[in-house]
Amino acid sequence: MSIQGFDPRSGAAAGLPIAETTPAQVDAACARAHRAFAPWSRLPAAKRATVLEIVAEAIDASAGELVALADNETALGAPRLNGEIKRTSNQLRLFAQALREGSYLEATLDRADADSVPPRPELRRMLQPIGPVAVFAASNFPFAFSIAGGDTASALAAGCSVVVKAHEAHPHTAQATARVVADALARAGAPDGVFELVHGFAAGAQLVRHPGIKAAGFTGSTSGGRALFDLANARPDPIPFYGELGSVNPVLILPGAAAERGEEIARGFAASLTLGVGQFCTNPGLVFAPEGLVAALAAALRQTAGGAMLSARIRDAYAAGTRALAGAAERIADGDGSEAAYGAAPQLFRVGLDAFAAEPDKYSEECFGPAALVVAYSDPQRAIAELARLPGQLTASVHAADADAGTAALARDALRGIAGRIVYNAWPTGVAVAWGMQHGGPWPATTNPLHTSVGMTALRRWLVPVTFQGWPEALLPDELKAANPLGLPRRSDGALALD
Repeated sequence: MSIQGFDPRSGAAAGLPIAETTPAQVDAACARAHRAFAPWSRLPAAKRATVLEIVAEAIDASAGELVALADNETALGAPRLNGEIKRTSNQLRLFAQALREGSYLEATLDRADADSVPPRPELRRMLQPIGPVAVFAASNFPFAFSIAGGDTASALAAGCSVVVKAHEAHPHTAQATARVVADALARAGAPDGVFELVHGFAAGAQLVRHPGIKAAGFTGSTSGGRALFDLANARPDPIPFYGELGSVNPVLILPGAAAERGEEIARGFAASLTLGVGQFCTNPGLVFAPEGLVAALAAALRQTAGGAMLSARIRDAYAAGTRALAGAAERIADGDGSEAAYGAAPQLFRVGLDAFAAEPDKYSEECFGPAALVVAYSDPQRAIAELARLPGQLTASVHAADADAGTAALARDALRGIAGRIVYNAWPTGVAVAWGMQHGGPWPATTNPLHTSVGMTALRRWLVPVTFQGWPEALLPDELKAANPLGLPRRSDGALALD
């Protein structure tokens, strides 16, 4: 069996087929990752940081080759892909900074106290890497959420070896990126096997079940993620499975904002919805708007154009999703279509709040692509009540004016229960790589709302705690020695000290 990439503009084959990874080859990759884990995890964090920076430099140096391959397999265009290359290399550098800063280890020291109840022994606690992990590359970000993307970067930073399963939509991009990463790791002196690549659906399922894999990260569809999540939990030794899945990213436009800047909001909505042909996990697919703003939203969408979707499978799923919406709601606007082989046109649908409230599950399914449903309301408090009933989301957004402050506060309180990131007077399609970012949410947005897949705290997915009780100073890890030779931020007897 083999994996064939295609040019979404023409539908023609993009390069030669790439062979699927056989079960024996998956076993061998996992065995190499297992052997690499001990030396890589024991490498001082500052040295791992330097390795990550060397990989970042190599990716930047290979941008021309990688962008050309990715554009042929994704049709995302050179400007977008060059920006994504820079995001990929920059997040490697940011994880290197986090390693040198050290707070990610959560180093904690408690002195013995015989007078406490119960008596307290000397305890020293820190986070350590969980083991070799599997990473599943995403379809819609061939670099930043793929081979060398955030999951891989954070896992390597944490001290884990990584086996990446390439996405079928861009196999040659995956192969070339993996070669750049592997060569850079080898030049930097990283152990052989710290980074491995496999191809094929069967290889991905085998990875999640493999006894050598101790955790997995995934970005993709709800159905695919749920299947892998179930495999991970059906193992004799269940493992953490961090899946980023589906989200409609609801938006509430309040009356004051609609009155003050309705046209601006409408233009911003249309731009956010159609960015990258709507192929963002943070796409604003469900909008609660005052009835009087619906016409402006429709007019703004009519000024947009579609484009090539990433694959025939994604295009067909989008067509099925918009057919389902057309059967349940009124289609009120279309953008220009696309002549690409995998082309799609933006679409906007409308339903009243009463109809939505009667069947919310029918109207809150994700339609991946440049389509959205507007729920027209007259009473903002009723709209907020319906928002609070939605399943888990990656993001939720509120557009408000000063006059809406009281209602916006009610919306804030409702939305913080369903979404990982709550956006105010902006659109959710940009996801910054930063300490303060939360890219996650309750099911079905993710399989674990405790964690983020973007930002520095993404490291925590690949770390587990260990406590050393009563150990002599000479035998403790440097991170936990009383003298703090690494100069780490630590908590001692309950008090946080920065060095």
